[in-house]
Amino acid sequence: MKSMSLLDRFKAEAQELQPQLVAWRRDFHAHPELGFAEVRTAGIVADHLRALGLETATGVGKTGVVALVEPDALPATAPTVLVRFDMDALPIQEQNDVAYRSQTPGVMHACGHDGHTAIGMGVAQMLARHRNELTGRVKLVFQPAEEGLGGAHAMIADGALAAPTPQAAFGLHLWSRLPLHQVVVQSGPLMAGADKVDLTVAGVGGHGAMPHETIDAIVVASEIVLAWQTIVSRTVDPTNPAVITVGSFHAGAASNVIAGRADLGCSIRSFDLATRDLLVRRMREVAEGICAAHRATCELTFTAGVLPTINTEAGAGLMRAVATELVGSDQVATMTPMMVGEDMSEFLVRAPGCFVLVGANDPAGPLNSPHHSPTFDFDERMLATGAALLAATAATYLEQT
Repeated sequence: MKSMSLLDRFKAEAQELQPQLVAWRRDFHAHPELGFAEVRTAGIVADHLRALGLETATGVGKTGVVALVEPDALPATAPTVLVRFDMDALPIQEQNDVAYRSQTPGVMHACGHDGHTAIGMGVAQMLARHRNELTGRVKLVFQPAEEGLGGAHAMIADGALAAPTPQAAFGLHLWSRLPLHQVVVQSGPLMAGADKVDLTVAGVGGHGAMPHETIDAIVVASEIVLAWQTIVSRTVDPTNPAVITVGSFHAGAASNVIAGRADLGCSIRSFDLATRDLLVRRMREVAEGICAAHRATCELTFTAGVLPTINTEAGAGLMRAVATELVGSDQVATMTPMMVGEDMSEFLVRAPGCFVLVGANDPAGPLNSPHHSPTFDFDERMLATGAALLAATAATYLEQT
């Protein structure tokens, strides 16, 4: 097939691009920018895309960049496929002693988005070179603010999926603890939905020596925290993963004063909306019941976060075939879905496709630090693999549609 011959060329060209991919990645790593503040990063990306002769829009979702790769002559009915790359860093002080370490105090690329952005620039370069061999359009989306700030939603609200509208979306996340070049691809859930729940417990404060005249918000909230842990173990189907995490608990100001208020901040994670709704409903019922028993009151607020990252069978099948040709069947794997969240889900729910993991740990070396760690890093040899994988996936999708 033509796409397979293209795949061979993408593989060779990605290897030729490897030194440039590393240089781009290290530059981004040394100059990290937080979500919705990726001004320098977006500027470098946009300049590169325009130099390739691509129609490029900036400021999409505040700091996002969108470019279109298309042949010189193409029917209006030709398909469009979206390939997405995230650009933001994290508020973490880097502890790595490397030449390309972060030059911005308190900000670090601790999740690999610097690598994703470099991969995206390589994908753009290869696809632009072969644009007249494509049988449709490729929409390249460089997204800001993936780390819990809603960058995908902001881009979509700003028209990233319009004119033209993609029929499918594809992407990847490098993974520092998977063996180098291994590709995890599977249909169904890969990552969980992640949402936020806040609870305020209102009691009656007073003197620490006169508890009978108070309603102790700390005691009530503590009971709620413990009782919530039974929701997953006793309400949710045990074959259906779910997580309730109380990440913050704020109450009181002095050791001899009984607190009249307690504030809890929580995250909940699940793989389907029915389970999410069940968690929220039971959290509210349990909190209100415990408060009633103690003569306190409470207010629970739910804030939707990211949807579960769900791959279609067709999308996963396509990426599995491309990955097999690229790295060999022994390097293509599946895994137990993870409870981490990823807002690529916002694109997949509107343009069903596939999101994969690409291994970035040297099997002969020590185990890399986990994502979101101040010592996070990855084996840069995966960059060429990622670029070839996404370029070939886009070309193959267009050919088969």
